[in-house]
Amino acid sequence: MRTIDIRTTQNVVIEYELAPLRERIFAFFIDMAILFVIYLFLFLAIITPFQRLIESSPMSGAILSLSLVGGFLLYHLLSEVLADGQSLGKKALGIKVVRLDGQEPGLTDYLLRAAFHVADTLFSAGILAILLILSSDKSQRLGDMTAGTTVIRVRHNLRFSLEDILNINTLENYEPRYPEVRQLSEQDMLLIKNVVARYRTYQNAAHREAVAHLAAHLAALLGLPETPSDQIGFLKTLIRDYIVITR
Repeated sequence: MRTIDIRTTQNVVIEYELAPLRERIFAFFIDMAILFVIYLFLFLAIITPFQRLIESSPMSGAILSLSLVGGFLLYHLLSEVLADGQSLGKKALGIKVVRLDGQEPGLTDYLLRAAFHVADTLFSAGILAILLILSSDKSQRLGDMTAGTTVIRVRHNLRFSLEDILNINTLENYEPRYPEVRQLSEQDMLLIKNVVARYRTYQNAAHREAVAHLAAHLAALLGLPETPSDQIGFLKTLIRDYIVITR
């Protein structure tokens, strides 16, 4: 299992599992199948009725080829932009595009990834992309290297709604220990829960460091004189306090 450490905007380093090559290939073929259906529909709806006119044009072949390539690039651009880094193929395989600096990928990043499909997959029949993904430390093809992105595996068992954050039977008489936690957001709580969950699943040095950084950052943010020694207990208490205060 190949992994990568990404520092989030909260200055916390989290380890992600890189998407295996086979999953990226399967996702690509799913996208190609969807694109084929779209092309078939357009062919029947637009090209067939005007077939004679198109065939009589000396530029028809070039225009058709450019249209096919343009549609291919546009599909990959729009599908990743509109679905937060997950085309339909990627969503089906549970993988997504992320930036290496922890920021959310933007339009420029997705545009670069789409544009470099010309070299990565079209002109080289996908061989260049496969070789680069296998040989690079961060499983990047040219489009990823240019945009500063990679593709990671999304673990569905680490997706939480706020109501599922902790299994608490009753909190009727619970007194929050850190009322300052109300300044945090639901997304902050989900980040805390994900860090704790990943530490419990992968108890390695990287995740211990992530927990320590996150606990220290939150302690300073809440104005505590020092970081509690039980860092996991501290993070879980913050989640419990947030639920009680905001419900």
